Amino acid sequence: MSVYIRKLTKQDATSSHQLLLRNREMLRPFQPIRSESSNTLDAHYTMIQNLERNWQADRAYGFGIFLKDSEQLIGRVNLDNVSRGAWQNCTIGYHLDQEYHGRGYMTEAVRLAVNYAFHNLKLHRVQAAVMPHNLASHRVLEKVGFQKEGFSPKYLQINGVWEDHVLYAITVENWI
Repeated sequence: MSVYIRKLTKQDATSSHQLLLRNREMLRPFQPIRSESSNTLDAHYTMIQNLERNWQADRAYGFGIFLKDSEQLIGRVNLDNVSRGAWQNCTIGYHLDQEYHGRGYMTEAVRLAVNYAFHNLKLHRVQAAVMPHNLASHRVLEKVGFQKEGFSPKYLQINGVWEDHVLYAITVENWI
């Protein structure tokens, strides 16, 4: 393993802010429109406080992706929309610093997050939604063991446009 994941802390706010600024243009086609105020260092402190509240409330789990050798923050992976009861489900989302694309780091991080979902959170299912043209993300999910479940037209509003998404999921029974 070349990376590890851990909960972000307020000490990570500056690194998280710098990560966003370095990758803002690369991420734009894959994210909802965000206000300029969400790009500030103060916004990152607030985001980390919200992550802590969501973690404590068992609603969402946000992790930083760190290189093992340098401990540099290079991305994020989130387990969001945690649902308990009969469903025991969450959604997964992620992004990686463009400088580190193509090295297998995201596959490792998603694998670690799914493992956390199944073993620590005792969830039954993790699902993802990916725009059809995001081939790298499709490959990550398939390498980790996610299965395509369907196609959802106009599923999420991304960068101001309602975008189609391919739906993926993995259940604990299929986890290796």
